[in-house]
Amino acid sequence: MDIHQLIFDVETVPDGNLIKLVRYQDENLTATEAIEKYQQELLDASDGKSDFIPHTYQVPVSVAMAAVNHLGELVKVFTLDRGQFRPHVITRQFWALWQKYQQPQLVTFNGRGFDFPVLENCAFRYGISVPEWFFTDGPGYQQPRNRYNIQKHLDLMDFLSNNNASRITGGLNLLATLLGKPGKTSTDGSMVLELWQQNEKTRIDDYCIHDVLDTYFVFLRVQMLRGRIHAEQENSLVQKAWDMLQTEAKENSGLKIYLDHFRFWEPYGEASDGFLPDFPQNSH
Repeated sequence: MDIHQLIFDVETVPDGNLIKLVRYQDENLTATEAIEKYQQELLDASDGKSDFIPHTYQVPVSVAMAAVNHLGELVKVFTLDRGQFRPHVITRQFWALWQKYQQPQLVTFNGRGFDFPVLENCAFRYGISVPEWFFTDGPGYQQPRNRYNIQKHLDLMDFLSNNNASRITGGLNLLATLLGKPGKTSTDGSMVLELWQQNEKTRIDDYCIHDVLDTYFVFLRVQMLRGRIHAEQENSLVQKAWDMLQTEAKENSGLKIYLDHFRFWEPYGEASDGFLPDFPQNSH
């Protein structure tokens, strides 16, 4: 299969047993109680701003992937270990697929800050050898994990923020909205742990698919900005993706929800009339 890019997104939950073992070994806590105690400590330390547990204690419970060919066409969208949602299987499948498809460019939104650290830590945790990714020979700029090597990993948040020289306030949700795509609907990342505890695992998987599709459409716009495709090609690729998803949605309720909120892009705001403003003429 011609796979030029693998776009992916990860949803995680904290490992309460690991938290208990590392932080509260001498306390008689359940895994759930250990998570709750750590969350409260994080809230207190951040003046109530965040209770998000660091990635080092997280395991993947959903990985969604969008396979893209050399023309930029979306050829497949799927999640790993759907139906069973086993972190060790998800991790092994992720790295195995990247190798199977001949190590295509990986594309994320903030993958450098979260998704990759989780999957790298889990490769360590589960004893998975990935020499092609953890390659350290030769010049640093050629190494896959080098921050500026976008040939191996294009982090769209890094790209659009000029490597964090600015902030993408609003994140993927804002960028998707500007493109007419669903962004956040009835689920967001802050709900994942609660959904997991309530055994609504398929809903997490569907949410992850939504995020990876939003990332694909942001990727197309970035490719247009870079001159890798022109505007008409972008429009054509979006239409082709829509057609493909319409077919796939017949057997996937999560895709149907996504398409129910899908809009084709129109310029937003002052440029919506499609015309450039008048410029004053030079006087001589």
